[in-house]
Amino acid sequence: MRLALFNPQIPQNVGACIRLSACFDVALHIIEPVGFSFDDRSMKRAALDYGPLSHMTRYADWDAFQAARGPGRLVLFTTKGATPLDGFVFEPGDTLLFGSETAGAPEPVHAAADARVVIPIRPGARSMNLSVSAGIGLFEGLRQTGGLTRC
Repeated sequence: MRLALFNPQIPQNVGACIRLSACFDVALHIIEPVGFSFDDRSMKRAALDYGPLSHMTRYADWDAFQAARGPGRLVLFTTKGATPLDGFVFEPGDTLLFGSETAGAPEPVHAAADARVVIPIRPGARSMNLSVSAGIGLFEGLRQTGGLTRC
């Protein structure tokens, strides 16, 4: 299972996802452009010292990511999702993709997705934070596929 962020704009979210990648031992793919510099102090502060444990790869754009992505389904998490998270069945080779905090994912990304998933939240709430959503989705995917590490 892999985690991918499409055009993230907030460095703290990427830092938190670096920690997710390290703690759950999954690859993290960053699809540029991003809205910050990778030497941003706030991203480094959010990632703490987990960077060396993370498996992060950066891609110049969507096409570069698609060309290098490899096998497995592309599962887009979106507020416009068709399948609620609690009704979705994950597979070990899935790439969990999350759109930009400010704009979500554009139509070509939606069209390329093999599945679209929404995290159910209360009516009237717009959306959750990117890194929180990534943590929820990744945990559920790993739980379903037996990918959680045991202490």
